[in-house]
Amino acid sequence: MFKNDLLKGKRILITGGGSGLGKEIAARYLELGADLYICGRRDVVLNETAAELMDRFGGSVKGYAVDIRNAEAVDQVVGEIWKDGPLTGLVNNAAGNFVSRTEDLSSRGFDAIANIVLHGTFYVTQAVGKRWIEGQLPGSVVSILVTWVMNGGPFVVPSAMSKAGVNVMTKSLAVEWGRHQIRLNAIAPGVFPTEGMSKRLYPGRDDAGRSEGNSPMGRAGYMSELQNLATFLMADGCEWLTGQTMTIDGANSLATGGNFYHFKDWTDADWDHARNSIRELNDRDRAARAV
Repeated sequence: MFKNDLLKGKRILITGGGSGLGKEIAARYLELGADLYICGRRDVVLNETAAELMDRFGGSVKGYAVDIRNAEAVDQVVGEIWKDGPLTGLVNNAAGNFVSRTEDLSSRGFDAIANIVLHGTFYVTQAVGKRWIEGQLPGSVVSILVTWVMNGGPFVVPSAMSKAGVNVMTKSLAVEWGRHQIRLNAIAPGVFPTEGMSKRLYPGRDDAGRSEGNSPMGRAGYMSELQNLATFLMADGCEWLTGQTMTIDGANSLATGGNFYHFKDWTDADWDHARNSIRELNDRDRAARAV
C-alpha cells in the first residue's frame, strides 16, 4: 500500500511501544523508514522489542523506561530524546483497562486507569508539543482511543471517561495548535486482539467467538489494517487533516454499540472470578517490573 521509504526522515515517539498495538505500529513505522523511540515502564520489554524490530527491519529503535504518570519524568525523557534531534511525530498508545462493575471500583482502581490514559497522555503531548512550538516546528500526534468515546463504555467507565478526555484534547489542541502547523488526530479501534487486552477485558475466558463474529463483517480486525491507518495519519500529504477521530471496527460500534453491555448478564460469581483473574495478572506484571 505504501512506498518503502514513506516515513524516511521521520522521528517518532510511541508510548507503550514495547508491546501490544504500540509494538505493531512501531514495526510498520520502522519498516517504512522512520527512526523510532519507544517508552514504557519496563526496560527489559523495551530492550527486547527494540532488538527484535531492528533485527527484522534494520533502522533505529531506542527504548526509554518512564512512568508517564509522572510529569517531570516525562519531560526529562522527552528532553533526552530531543538531544538526538527534534521529533516529528508522537503516538499516544500507552493505556490501561480492566472490566468491573462501577459500584465495585475503588478510587485507587479508577486512578490507576485515569492517571495513565488521561493524565499521562496529556503530559507526553504537552512535553512534545511545547518543544515543537518553541522550535517553530510542525508535528503530528496520533492518539489511540476506543469506540466508546462516541457512545459510552459500561463496565469500563474509568477508561471510557479518560479516553473521552483524550478525544476532546485532540479536537481542542487541533484548534489551539493549528497555527503552529501541529496536527492531532486519533484512531478508535474495534477488536484487534492482543494478549494484554484479552486477559483484562475477558479475564479467564475465551473471547474468540465474540471477537471474530460480533461485527457486521464477521471478524476481528487485521493488525495490518490498523498499521496502515496509523501510517496514513503520520505520513506527509494530508496536512489539512486534523482534529479527527477515525473509527476502524468493521461497523461494529454502529451495529452493537461496540462496548461491554453484554456483561450485564454476569453473576456475582462471574465478577468474583474476573477480579481474581485480573488481580493475579497484575501481581505477575508487578513482579516482572521488579526484576
